[in-house]
Amino acid sequence: MSVSTQPILAVTLGDAAGSGPELITKAFLAAEVRAVCRPVVIGDAATVRAAVALTQVASAVRVIRGAGEATGDPACIEVIDLANLDVTRLERGKVSATTGRAAYESIKHAVELTLAGETHAVVTSAINKAALHAAGFHYDGHTELLAELCGAPKVTMMLVAGKLRICHVSTHVALREAIARVRPERILEVVQLAHDGVRRLGIASPHIAIAGLNPHAGEGGIFGDEEIKFIAPAIDEARRRGFRVSGPFAGDTVFFRTLQGEFDAAIAMYHDQGHVAAKMLGIWQGVNVTLGLPIIRTSVEHGTDFANAGKGTGDPRSLVEALKLAAAMARHRPGAS
Repeated sequence: MSVSTQPILAVTLGDAAGSGPELITKAFLAAEVRAVCRPVVIGDAATVRAAVALTQVASAVRVIRGAGEATGDPACIEVIDLANLDVTRLERGKVSATTGRAAYESIKHAVELTLAGETHAVVTSAINKAALHAAGFHYDGHTELLAELCGAPKVTMMLVAGKLRICHVSTHVALREAIARVRPERILEVVQLAHDGVRRLGIASPHIAIAGLNPHAGEGGIFGDEEIKFIAPAIDEARRRGFRVSGPFAGDTVFFRTLQGEFDAAIAMYHDQGHVAAKMLGIWQGVNVTLGLPIIRTSVEHGTDFANAGKGTGDPRSLVEALKLAAAMARHRPGAS
């Protein structure tokens, strides 16, 4: 693939008080990233320059006016400069409304560029929810914020760690609310989203496993009847609609079976059921994908790492994987050459 045909990725700066800017400087150097995309930072250029000084990477920082100017030059970190931070007053490792607002502005601009077709995907660095709230943006996280910016009410997250792909019926809600959301209509929505998301990875006919809610998937109603009342009927209807689905399977085995290649994706019934399985493979290697948006969005699967911000020691592997996955999905987007 020539550089001129590589997808352009809008990469958000994340919370500048965390390790995001430093991880960007390292990930952008990776040959495996530069081979598949033209990444462009959306954020404050002075903060990126400060991160380069901290990590001591051999990169220049080049400000561009628009994504169309992206060259993919591996010796440069190209930035669309929002000029929305005073790096001389930046307090790394601390929650700040200033960095929360800058993070929001970075996300918003990246989404607008991608909705307009100027960039081909959004890749997000970690944000701090407390900083976002302090700035007046009351979202539970990236997923809810992106759904609002894109006008997409039916979304879910997919965690990707190697061959393991996990989608969720619910995420950031209390456990009792998560149980209440295990209903056929929502499960069917997630089956559709998972099917479409995995197809964007180049798998033509995905086989999707459905986890049970209760221990041993209820064991015939002994440990709970949600599988009988809600999950099995959803599976039957999904099959009637033409989806390749199997289950419900016990939550303590289905994700291992998916990792081994028996299924192309698995659907978890609630946040921790899926997240624990994915993060056991390595929190610095996983990628978060938002399904149901009109744009492609991938993200690191770790937090802001405030404790190590400013040390230049952060591990960029999750961001590297997020960039590579976004590029792969962009190659399979409708209309892509």
